[in-house]
Amino acid sequence: MEAQTKIRQPAVAGLFYPEDPATLKELILALMSEVAPRNEGTWYPKALVAPHAGLPYSGPVAASAYAALGPGADRIRRVVLLGPSHRVPFRGVATTTATAYRTPLGLVAIDRPAIDAIGGLPGVTTLDEAHGPEHSLEVHLPFLQVVLHDFTLVPLVVGEAGPETVAAVLEQLWGGPETLIVISSDLSHYHDYPTAQALDAETRRAIEALDEGQLDPHKACGHQPLAGLLRVARRRGLQIETLDLRNSGDTAGPRREVVGYGAWAFH
Repeated sequence: MEAQTKIRQPAVAGLFYPEDPATLKELILALMSEVAPRNEGTWYPKALVAPHAGLPYSGPVAASAYAALGPGADRIRRVVLLGPSHRVPFRGVATTTATAYRTPLGLVAIDRPAIDAIGGLPGVTTLDEAHGPEHSLEVHLPFLQVVLHDFTLVPLVVGEAGPETVAAVLEQLWGGPETLIVISSDLSHYHDYPTAQALDAETRRAIEALDEGQLDPHKACGHQPLAGLLRVARRRGLQIETLDLRNSGDTAGPRREVVGYGAWAFH
């Protein structure tokens, strides 16, 4: 983190996704172009769930989520992005003092008034250390920068936090059609292909049933932010559409040990 400029620098550029801006944009556009066309209705997603691994592995599934925005992308001016903490253990939901996140595609301004608005909620803390090395938020930004036009970001890293803690944050930031909620989560990790398919099918059923009680860290690394979204979705009567469910054995890796990925839209 650059202390003076308050810009959170990329941690996984060149590792999880290309460091060269032109190559990165070309990859995002190629992934988006491979998503099968959907029947466009009158609804647009209020929230998405998408994975966060290296783009060769999870990128095709993440593209399924962002392609679902369709023309509704033109309405989005703010993205509330929540992902799990992989490297820094802590309790609660971590905001940052940064004013922007940087990717090879440029800066994404952080909505500081929104950060201030949730500062007094139970479990919300400021912890730049959780943001610095974390990839679960960063890998979504190139998709958002390509798909959306002009938007601000509310980046939130979730540690040990119960569903109600996350739900309260989401309710505070819910907004209208200008606000998109994105939950970052992979699914099962390092099982053989048939086992992963079975576990990920269980997670799919739990998500479609809005049953956060069936989630656990073995089924979804982002189970805590996801549980908060499911609780809010149940209260607000949101409908869920499963967009994609694959694993690394389907996209770019061997099938001996795979990681599961899913994409869902809430509307």
